[in-house]
Amino acid sequence: MKKQYDIVIIGSGMGGLVAANILAREGKSVCVLEKNNQFGGNLQTFVRERTIFDTGVHYLGGLSEGQNLYRYFDYLDILEGLHFKKLDEDGFDKITFDDDDTEYPHAQGYENFASRLTLKFPEDADAIQAYCNKLQEVCQKFPLYNLEAGKPYHQDSDLFALGAKSYIDALTENKRLRAVLAGSNLLYAGDPDKTPFYVHALSVNSFIESSYRCADGGSQITKLLIRRLKENGGNALKHQEVISINVADKKVVSVTTQTGQKIKGDLFISNIDPKNTLNLTEGVPFRKSFTQRIEEMESTISAFSIHIVLKPKSFNYLNHNYYHSKDLDAVWNGHKYTQENWPLGYMVSMGVRKNQDQWGEQLTAIAYMRFEEVTPWARTFNTVANKNDRGETYAEFKKKKTEVFLNELEKKFPNIRDCIQSIHTSTPLSYRDYIGCHRGSMYGYVKDVENPLKSFIAPRTKLENLYFTGQSLNMHGILGVTISGVVTCSEILGADYLLDKIVAGSEKVSGKR
Repeated sequence: MKKQYDIVIIGSGMGGLVAANILAREGKSVCVLEKNNQFGGNLQTFVRERTIFDTGVHYLGGLSEGQNLYRYFDYLDILEGLHFKKLDEDGFDKITFDDDDTEYPHAQGYENFASRLTLKFPEDADAIQAYCNKLQEVCQKFPLYNLEAGKPYHQDSDLFALGAKSYIDALTENKRLRAVLAGSNLLYAGDPDKTPFYVHALSVNSFIESSYRCADGGSQITKLLIRRLKENGGNALKHQEVISINVADKKVVSVTTQTGQKIKGDLFISNIDPKNTLNLTEGVPFRKSFTQRIEEMESTISAFSIHIVLKPKSFNYLNHNYYHSKDLDAVWNGHKYTQENWPLGYMVSMGVRKNQDQWGEQLTAIAYMRFEEVTPWARTFNTVANKNDRGETYAEFKKKKTEVFLNELEKKFPNIRDCIQSIHTSTPLSYRDYIGCHRGSMYGYVKDVENPLKSFIAPRTKLENLYFTGQSLNMHGILGVTISGVVTCSEILGADYLLDKIVAGSEKVSGKR
């Protein structure tokens, strides 16, 4: 521990670790503080019966050579130690419905994506091509998404006023095709009345370009980022939950951790939820309008997940994901479930090993769940670092939900119950406690096409040396939060200077290969 750091980062999610690495490479002394037993936020993994599960990152896009995430990882010098498996090129995601045995593929590569869907919808070839063109056109308007200079938010009011559902609906009269194009909605918790098309485009585009799973879990990304950070003189500490951000003369001077340590710094970056950040600066005179806007921001919905350890050699490994909806309307309205019809849809994904054979070891299924369902236990907290039992009623709640969910999965995988060795669950409380997101929110704050600036959060705060980073800044997902780390560091180091370094760095590393 140093007496004072150049940079103190609260939280070790991907955005915070990317920022930490960039700044350490620039010669800054950096300290990352993490409350949990593991670094990494949504990159955390957990093990049950020697089987690895991901908490949040089930697959990654844009990782083929020369693509955007590949180039960012190249610059960060972590590609060489990572192990990936490419998903099925002819259908990395498969969209399915209760009333239809057809599996509708989302294929890798735009030409392949269009041709595979056109086989299913031959009369809508033009609509499918128009959709592909629009995705690429929109993504080109976000410079950092393409490692290009420019403002992180393109100044294009029409871009932010275009709704995802309204655009897709205008493409075709075919309701099934509309549902298929929006079928992976759970990637961004799309709302039919609010979600802008750019959110859909940025979420889907990189997976169409290329889709991979992390072999043996996403925490390998964290481990390499921590290793590179330490090689550049940075420090990262676990079990150091920040309980207050200490301010004097409109500047942060230190943070206090639960262990009683005061850690001083020149600049501070919060990689935790902005609502939680404001709570830690209690009494600080932020402008009332700023505080009120943050407090009133709507968090995206949370999830209930079941993690199944499969009996050996009982269930074939699936090299794709399923996005399943009970009917065509459920694609957009899955969050409006009732107790009687939950879940209206779900995602199924499988983990992969470096030496993967034909048999799957585990399966994860995820469905929307509103935080209100777990409010009876909201005052309880339970993590590996701070174990607590939420009680019998909570265990019964999870058991009941698991049974309902399994009944739905059984319709698609009739033999699933025979393949289960053990089953484990995550609720909105799990996501809240481990990831630190407000009310267990999956994807930060709701983006609203009717009020684009409402959910906009700048990296700079009204305290001159306190910055934000993470999924609440721009976009969620590994690529989104990587870019958020770059955006935050651009404010500190200068945007053109940093981007030149990233582009030159990725080209230099690529040239070595």
